[in-house]
Amino acid sequence: MSLALDPAAQDLLFREARTANTFTAEPVSEEQVQAIYDLVKYGPTSMNQSPLRITLVRSAEARERLVQHMAEGNRAKTATAPLVAILSADNEFHEELPHLFPHFPQAKDVVFSDRGVRESQAALNAALQAAYFIIGIRAAGLAAGPMTGLDFEGVRKDFLDDDHTPLMVVNIGKPGEDAWYPRSPRLEFDQVVTTV
Repeated sequence: MSLALDPAAQDLLFREARTANTFTAEPVSEEQVQAIYDLVKYGPTSMNQSPLRITLVRSAEARERLVQHMAEGNRAKTATAPLVAILSADNEFHEELPHLFPHFPQAKDVVFSDRGVRESQAALNAALQAAYFIIGIRAAGLAAGPMTGLDFEGVRKDFLDDDHTPLMVVNIGKPGEDAWYPRSPRLEFDQVVTTV
């Protein structure tokens, strides 16, 4: 076997895991979300940037507001998932760098003084962290339904601020009845990998 990870864990995280479209009513606890975050926070990013911000949508009022920003095909999924998270990139992430990247505390001002640089780095590294978050949800025995079919500006205005850029909405819970679409194909190794 070429991988150190147990085959059952490989299945849980990748081969058998799917994007869920329906969920049971079983709640997702704060403790589960904390455990997920405490695992995935160790995923690598450039210069240990940690721009991902997670907004948990738990109240009925907030859920109703969020549903209005979702694309038509995503509204029912978001309305019925046990937990919904808005994942965003904090464009002021550099303020934490003296703590997170202590061997180069000047990086905050030397590398990231320009807002455009911060925004591009925040988008890239928060997207990495979002992927880790989805894998963490799977590691917790839950299913994730990440979606980008939404009114991003509406979500930003309604739930965030000018310093945060929404990336996606993720429905979280135990998969419900008919949760999966048929597995879509993937590219093969030789279609993706080139050796030079």
